[in-house]
Amino acid sequence: MQPRGVLETCLYAADLAAAERFYASVLGLEVIDRQAERHVFFRCGRGVLLLFNPAHTSHVETFVGGSAIPLHGASGPGHAAFAVREAELPQWRGRLAAAGVAIESEIDWPGGGRSIYFRDPAGNSLELATPKLWGLAEKA
Repeated sequence: MQPRGVLETCLYAADLAAAERFYASVLGLEVIDRQAERHVFFRCGRGVLLLFNPAHTSHVETFVGGSAIPLHGASGPGHAAFAVREAELPQWRGRLAAAGVAIESEIDWPGGGRSIYFRDPAGNSLELATPKLWGLAEKA
């Protein structure tokens, strides 16, 4: 038995309003939940991207149905990679440029796959990567 995939992943941002604007407008992700000063959640393919304000989630207990959600948070930039089709990379470059987002690096991986790296407003390192990077097939 093993997990079937990553259901959710999270990054941290103190300015959730700026993060929400970035992920919705630049990456085109759909907001599915938000709680002021605590979190904003996005649908991302078959999974969910969670953005938490670490000042809240690392210090304020939250309860759901009588059970506490464990405190968590991180300091410093995190990282997340989003799967994209290789044929879409030129359009992603254009979309980032149009939004004023600087590309930090582009890599053609020796084993296959390509990546574009950039930052969100909180300084998190984001990557648009082709699945071939990990030996995975692109979904049609």
